[in-house]
Amino acid sequence: MSRIRRVLPRLLYRRCYSTGARFVQAQCLEHTGNDEISGFDANEPAIFKKYFSSVPAISNWFTPSVTDTSSHDIDFSYLEQHSASTVPLELTRLSPDEPTTFERFEAPLSLLLAHMTGPPTPHLRIYLAQHSLVDLPAPLQADLSTPALVAKLGRGDIYASSLWMGRPPTRTPLHRDPNPNLFVQLAGQKIVRLMRPHIGRGVYERARLKAGGDGRANMRGEEMMVGDEMQALEEAVWEGDDRAVEGLEAQLSAGDGLYIPLGWWHAVRGIGTGANASANWWFR
Repeated sequence: MSRIRRVLPRLLYRRCYSTGARFVQAQCLEHTGNDEISGFDANEPAIFKKYFSSVPAISNWFTPSVTDTSSHDIDFSYLEQHSASTVPLELTRLSPDEPTTFERFEAPLSLLLAHMTGPPTPHLRIYLAQHSLVDLPAPLQADLSTPALVAKLGRGDIYASSLWMGRPPTRTPLHRDPNPNLFVQLAGQKIVRLMRPHIGRGVYERARLKAGGDGRANMRGEEMMVGDEMQALEEAVWEGDDRAVEGLEAQLSAGDGLYIPLGWWHAVRGIGTGANASANWWFR
């Protein structure tokens, strides 16, 4: 804690908002340009409002929407230079008459760009998920280098990093990560709901029991993305009224960051319109 106080700019509380009574706002810290940090606890989630607004990927990859000031469009002319790059994609097909299907595959980035710039497809979603930043083309890596804050919060040892990009709605059901996580919103908006380790474990176990599944809590497996287990988790976190299911919430816009401590369970939803993109770094 003392090392963080020496090297980080001072951060003060700033008002944030929550959308659910069971989930109160996470502490929201604001950069003021001084040499210390105030109110930061490595064991508690924290929002860093607009701390990452100068990340080059935000201005190079996206443009503000002309119809909605809270959303972004992709800068097609910039990203299409790398359209032949292979990326991991997730395809979800939704139908009112058939079960939802989910599959993963690799394809050129051009497929995602075409989907994101084309007409809405409410029954088909394509999402770039958990794409390692070190596998991006060099110019895109340069746009999204590791934030200095990561080294200050831990030992500077990056365990892994990922890019997430698509068109809302997007979702990642309740899970936990194997390391502390710094999550940065690049475009659009996301809502993250977080639970303390013992609460999240209870919610997960009850949902798994209800669904008769055997999913792993820190893996983005198929059982986590479709089917009874996913539905049980989504209902518990976003739709239920069980007062035992409680925690913190973070609403993130472009340039905002969220620190997620080791062991905290979290679920993520991409909302709004236009492009939605995030990056994260797991560290030790």
